[in-house]
Amino acid sequence: MVNYKKLLVVIDPTTEKQKALNRALLIAQKTGASITAFLSIYDFSYEMTTMLSVDERETMRQAVVDDRTEWLTELVNAQVKDKDIAIDAKVVWHNRPYESIIYEVIDNHYDLVVKGTHEHGGLKSVIFTPTDWHLMRKAPVPVLLVKEHDWPEQGNILAAVNVGTEDKDHQSLNQQVTHTALAFARTLKGQVNLVNSYPGTPVNIAVEIPEFDPSDFNESVKKHHIESMQTFASTHGVADEHCFVKEGLPEDVIPSIAKKIDAELVVLGTVGRHGISAALIGNTAEHVIDALDCDVLTLKPEGFISPMQK
Repeated sequence: MVNYKKLLVVIDPTTEKQKALNRALLIAQKTGASITAFLSIYDFSYEMTTMLSVDERETMRQAVVDDRTEWLTELVNAQVKDKDIAIDAKVVWHNRPYESIIYEVIDNHYDLVVKGTHEHGGLKSVIFTPTDWHLMRKAPVPVLLVKEHDWPEQGNILAAVNVGTEDKDHQSLNQQVTHTALAFARTLKGQVNLVNSYPGTPVNIAVEIPEFDPSDFNESVKKHHIESMQTFASTHGVADEHCFVKEGLPEDVIPSIAKKIDAELVVLGTVGRHGISAALIGNTAEHVIDALDCDVLTLKPEGFISPMQK
């Protein structure tokens, strides 16, 4: 079973339908977790009222926070109704939402952040805000990004792994991703599937080395990944028919398999890059998430420390 005990749900003040809260309520019903509905607000105009004293500006800000807290409390009460779930509401004034969320996680020891995504107007594609990217890179706990896909029982959960690697950190992340997917499968009565992509033959090698046989190389790589997947899957009790090994980039392979099996949830690891490396190199997890139509749970490696932790 999923062992998250404290869920932090990021509330979207621009929409009536709070899909992140609905998803968190589903998890809480099955696990007994408590929920905090969290709203970060800010209005620069309140900082620019120079005719008012510091105390007067603070009073104005507090009035806005109180008003939003009342709204959020009513929203939460309407959502919970007769459900026996511990849930509270919290509103903070902060000019950077992602920082307020991460500080809240650090200060109050939450186990999971749940946040809804924004649909692109008129299109089915999803826009990820800077807050989403910052949370995926810097939050010290798993982040569940919620889309519109339902979570039916007996649904498919897809764990993205890299079984062909000899890197210890990636191997550890493989275990973490798979264990988490299995825990969600037990909680949701779902089926775990594993997906692994592998690169094709580099074109420059085939051109520069005439005696190089790309077809033999491809078959060798494919065989290595298939055998590695079979070994890995067997240790976790996942049958061969629920394992997918495919040539290509992760951002192409993972979404294609998720669509093929109509996955309700994709679980994947993120290395948590930040700063210049994030800007220049990007993050495979983020490219994958862009192309998915279902919920995504991103996990950090064991021992990850948020750059915002003191």
